[in-house]
Amino acid sequence: MTTLDTLRDSICELDEAAMESALLRQAKLTKPAGSLGRLEELSIQLAGITGDLRPGTEDKAVIVMAGDHGVTAEGVSAYPSEVTSQMVINFLDGGAAINVLARLAGARVVVVDVGVAIPLEPHPDLIIRKVALGTANMAHGSAMTRNQAEQSIAVGEEVVRAEIARGLDLVAAGDMGIGNTTPSAAITAGLTGAPVAEVVGRGTGVDDTGLARKIAVVERALAVNHADPDDPIDVLTKVGGLEIGGLVGVILGAAAARVPVLIDGFISSAAALVAAHLKPAVKGYLIASHLSEEVGHRVILEALGLRPLLDLGLRLGEGTGAVLAMHLVEAAARIPNEMATFGEAGVSDRT
Repeated sequence: MTTLDTLRDSICELDEAAMESALLRQAKLTKPAGSLGRLEELSIQLAGITGDLRPGTEDKAVIVMAGDHGVTAEGVSAYPSEVTSQMVINFLDGGAAINVLARLAGARVVVVDVGVAIPLEPHPDLIIRKVALGTANMAHGSAMTRNQAEQSIAVGEEVVRAEIARGLDLVAAGDMGIGNTTPSAAITAGLTGAPVAEVVGRGTGVDDTGLARKIAVVERALAVNHADPDDPIDVLTKVGGLEIGGLVGVILGAAAARVPVLIDGFISSAAALVAAHLKPAVKGYLIASHLSEEVGHRVILEALGLRPLLDLGLRLGEGTGAVLAMHLVEAAARIPNEMATFGEAGVSDRT
């Protein structure tokens, strides 16, 4: 049995008894039944994930996995690949959008180099677990070896396990990798069977010519690599990314520890799709933070059976939408525990 097999086997279904108790608690609170909508659903899900009617949400982090992509050589991005390493430095300096939103949410930003194409200088806030100097060009062959794909998953699991040991209650999945909407689209098409043209979007803002080129590149990558849709690791290996693999590990590791996972946009959702194909029970631990402008994101959410909490037209990545949704998750956890019941408040229930 491999380490990945052991990790998968440690993931359990949600705690049905805790969910039933949470539902009964909701019925006693001073409000009409169902009047808090999705927040009530979230509170019940949180009970099922943690097995606790008073789940903690105070210790929060967004784990940002960073990696580069050989497929950028095909002109699929509006930005050069060196922006990946430059943005990692920006994260460490606290100047990116994710830093601003994480500060607002009271969340740590955990930055991991799992596959940036150049060596990065050591930094106290940078976790260097580089599997490779970026992926190979998937338009001409496999993006990585199977061993590298499994290594990237192991990195993500290791990082989230360390954060959980520090007391982590709620994790958001973030990403940084120029060109990574291209492998995300390939993963989506490879695992769902959706037509490539329906899952490829404009990413960082390519024009119509760039979009047509990007569609052709994804089609070529899938044709060249013959990724097995029944083997999610094979799909990740052949048309994925190292930071995507890292996020697969974050998701699996969090689920194994019964910690809720806020997925962000297209890239982290592609990782969630891989994780759910590896272990279907993972889906119960996922909270879809928002609906991305990337067209393939809706395809993934439908495949996972998830409804996004927010629809703000976001398409940045980094974990920005997931961190914004942390406020809603915290509200869902606190409402049933801080609201009074009809009996406690002396308020008449419905007749």
